[in-house]
Amino acid sequence: MQASPSEDRVPVTVLTGYLGAGKTTLLNRILTEQHGKRIAVIENEFGEIGVDNELVINSEEEIFEMNNGCICCTVRGDLIRILGGLMRCRDKFDYILIETTGLADPAPVAQTFFMDDEVQEQLRLDGVVTIVDAKHVLLHFDDDQCQEQLAFGDVVLLNKTDLVSPEDLHDLEQRIRGMNAMAQIYHTQHAAVDMDKILDLGGFNLSRALEIDPQFLEPEYPFEWAGLYRLNRGTYDLVLQEGSDASMDVVCTPMQGDTIAAIEAMQEEMVLRFSDDPEFCEPGGLFKPDAALAQLHLDAPGEKRFRLRVPRQGIYALFTQHLPEEFDFTLQGSQSEIEPIASREYNAGHEHDDTITSVGITSPGAVDPDLFGDWLRNLLIEKGVDIFRMKGIINLDQEDNRYVFQGVHMLFDGRPDRPWGDTERYNQLIFIGRDLDRAALNGGFQSCLV
Repeated sequence: MQASPSEDRVPVTVLTGYLGAGKTTLLNRILTEQHGKRIAVIENEFGEIGVDNELVINSEEEIFEMNNGCICCTVRGDLIRILGGLMRCRDKFDYILIETTGLADPAPVAQTFFMDDEVQEQLRLDGVVTIVDAKHVLLHFDDDQCQEQLAFGDVVLLNKTDLVSPEDLHDLEQRIRGMNAMAQIYHTQHAAVDMDKILDLGGFNLSRALEIDPQFLEPEYPFEWAGLYRLNRGTYDLVLQEGSDASMDVVCTPMQGDTIAAIEAMQEEMVLRFSDDPEFCEPGGLFKPDAALAQLHLDAPGEKRFRLRVPRQGIYALFTQHLPEEFDFTLQGSQSEIEPIASREYNAGHEHDDTITSVGITSPGAVDPDLFGDWLRNLLIEKGVDIFRMKGIINLDQEDNRYVFQGVHMLFDGRPDRPWGDTERYNQLIFIGRDLDRAALNGGFQSCLV
């Protein structure tokens, strides 16, 4: 799919790669190279706090950040909103770069440029660039996210080649070619690559994407179930037991029809609703069928009941983040349980690795550099295998410049950054990994403060 010479849609590059592969380093290179492009950047992070926009160098480009956790579940609504806002200031940029979180499947991001008519009219997906940590990728090679990132890459950058032997690098490249024979593969150190190898590629290969995933154009949704109910005016109970999550997002909305087709007609609108800020609802709380996103808190043990007040008789739909059977979810009236008259499941088989989590630390105060160095050194010795990624900005005691660091497993890089100047000083760290101990990480960092 080549762009025509008269193509006036804005090109978009999706930058993906597993945690710690070097995406931020590559992004900084793109923003500082003399390629003559004005680039708007959209970032997505997996984590409780966002630090990537602080690690990206100062530039004139616009940086937009989404902290959604799992990009594959929530990205489309947010991405459509941000892209729509960008196009209202079209004269300020001529290229868009989307950097996904390291745990992202790039397919739903790419889908946005084929599934949404307005986006498709104004933007074109130029390509997917996957950057690979040649030193550590084999630790995660069998993970679904890692394989999806490699499979969908139009360009694959084998980064950190100076850390592996030529034989191992050759074997790794052969494994990747076995998965994605069409990708252009380049060897890089510190993500150094000619810009013409990753920008203006001429178009994302939709045909190849469909060969990899025949369901590519069947989007993933941020909800897993929708059910239609015929309800009278009155108050009902949503009853849930303990399940796989500490909360569940739910939208209740009045409907015009009572069939599966009516549910499907509401799907795109619900994508946008699920990207809104939720209204929190504790057990015993009340929410209404007004299409607002409600987040039901389920962390208390035992049965939880939430009140649904219906203002008038009619057909209503419930769109739920998780499947009803995960929480023994039921809707109950005053006399009996109400059964849905029609329902549909979405994203069957979509699961997250619940052992992979993030711990964010934001703290004021000055840090003793010796204590901080000793703490990180011991942490990496003891837990380095389980820490996929760590990064942060530190206020070192009696230093005028920020100290920034990044790490992947047991590899660590830290250095002074730009001056604090008149800005308020702070410390911000993020750890992403498996079976992280939040209390121990918080306690360890606090012990480093002066």
